[in-house]
Amino acid sequence: PKAAIIVHSRYYRMASLVYNGFRMRADDVVYNCLPLYHSAGNIVGVGQCLLHGLTVVVRKKFSASGFWDDCIKYNCTVVQYIGEICRYLLNQPVQEAERKHRVRMALGNGLRATIWKEFTQRFGIPQIAEFYGATECNCSMGNFDNKFGACGFNSRILPFIYPINLVRVNEDTMELIRGPDGLCIQCKPGEPGQLVGRIKQSNPLQRFDGYLNSEANSKKMARDVFTKGDCAYLTGDVLVMDELGYMYFRDRTGDTFRWKGENVSTTEVEGTLSRLLSMTDVVVYGVEVPGAEGKAGMAAIVDPDHTCDLERFAEDMKKALPAYARPIFLRLVLELNKTSTFKFQKMDLRKEGYDPNVVKDRLYYLEPRLGRYLPLDLEAYRRIQSGQAKL
Repeated sequence: PKAAIIVHSRYYRMASLVYNGFRMRADDVVYNCLPLYHSAGNIVGVGQCLLHGLTVVVRKKFSASGFWDDCIKYNCTVVQYIGEICRYLLNQPVQEAERKHRVRMALGNGLRATIWKEFTQRFGIPQIAEFYGATECNCSMGNFDNKFGACGFNSRILPFIYPINLVRVNEDTMELIRGPDGLCIQCKPGEPGQLVGRIKQSNPLQRFDGYLNSEANSKKMARDVFTKGDCAYLTGDVLVMDELGYMYFRDRTGDTFRWKGENVSTTEVEGTLSRLLSMTDVVVYGVEVPGAEGKAGMAAIVDPDHTCDLERFAEDMKKALPAYARPIFLRLVLELNKTSTFKFQKMDLRKEGYDPNVVKDRLYYLEPRLGRYLPLDLEAYRRIQSGQAKL
């Protein structure tokens, strides 16, 4: 969507971060089924061959059914993943090949905490090499010691060595919250905030080369973040740091929404609902309801065979999610649009909302007194819009 400028030092830094940080070896064989125009496939993957001499097996297209057979055939020791690949592998029937491989490490980003342990245990992979980064960002980091659920780490004792931090933002607008001195307010452990990295063009680790379209650069930079007069890169991603400095991904820009006075993390809810529905594709987003403060949660669930048991789903959801995080509206779809890097596209779903005049898929709403999902027809929609039906 945005062509990023990759200078040689950036390519080298990204490929070397994973090679050295995750202690890859010269005799490793990397399995790469990601698109090569994407930095994960091209730099993190193929970069290991170009810079460090590793063997990289390139598959033209990801295949969940053929994944482990390929790993056995080519003696792969490292596999790459991104987005929803790990969940797609878990969704496959158990096969003999999934325990006969030599894979010692899964390398990538986007492995949900809800399936982390199941993935490692089922496929017998001892190390998850989860990292955080974007093609153009200057604050990449990695989970180098296999900490469950973390996407990276930064020292709280020596934070100046790698000047990145989480700063407070309005999670609805992602606007930076500043203190009386005009600087951004750094988050405390357990407090969600936007990840930012100080820009220093003379330092290869901190420089920001930006995009081919220079107009896009200004939206990704802010002034007076750490100190007066400085400049920092804005990731647009909300993370949480623990007391030791481990970072945990929470949501991308615009994905968090407020309902009943609470912030709802779509990433966490999607992971929970998908697990309840046996790894089905699920997308969660916020929709506006007239007269209601914040946005109500809505979930689009892939159900091409009409097998989703909404009675059981509602009961299971009560045990797994607090009331404010349970989706008010459901949309049962034949399929969900994804990018080539296995990320769901939500923009059209948000626009269409829960209007049965627009949406032709099956729609349901959560009736609070009954605690059940009822069909959302034109009459129910009219009552919700007029405020007669309380959510």
